[in-house]
Amino acid sequence: MKFLQNAVVATTLVLSSGFFSTTATADICLGMACMYNRMTPIEGIDATLGQIDEALKAIQLRNSGGAADKGKEGNDVIIDDIKEALKLTKEINANDKLDRNRNRANDYLKKARTAVQNNDLVAASELLKEAQKRFSDLKGMIDLTQADRASQQTHMLNRILDTPDPVAGSRK
Repeated sequence: MKFLQNAVVATTLVLSSGFFSTTATADICLGMACMYNRMTPIEGIDATLGQIDEALKAIQLRNSGGAADKGKEGNDVIIDDIKEALKLTKEINANDKLDRNRNRANDYLKKARTAVQNNDLVAASELLKEAQKRFSDLKGMIDLTQADRASQQTHMLNRILDTPDPVAGSRK
C-alpha cells in the first residue's frame, strides 16, 4: 500500500509538471548573463550615441524656449535621457581596454548629469559632446587582431621568474 501511495504521488508530480507553461520558465536566467548582453557592443555603442543625441536635442529644445517644460521638469527629461544612456553603456563589453575607456566616457555622462542638476546646460551640452566623441572612438577598439592579443600576453614562465618579456607589449 505504501508503495502504491508513493507511485501515485510520483505520477501526479510528473503529470502536473507537464501542465505548466514552458514560456514562463524560458525567461528564467542564471547569473548576470541575462541582465546584459542583449545586443552586440557595436549596437550598444550606437544605442548609447542615439540616447546622447536625444539628451542634446532636449537641451537645445530647452534653450530655444520652444518647449513647455521649464525649470525642474525640463531638467528631468534631460536627466532621464542621460540615465538611459548610462544604462545602455552596460551592453558595451568586448575586452578590458574597451571597458576601461567605456568607464572613462561614462564619467563625462555622469558629469553632464550633475551639470544638468545644477542647471548649467551649457557645460552639460559640452560634456555630452565629449562623451559622444569618446563613445564614437570606442568602435575602433572593439576588434583586436591576433597580433595585438599576443602582444598583450606575458608568458607564465616570465611572470614566475620575474624576468622581462621582450615580446610582450610590442606590436609587429
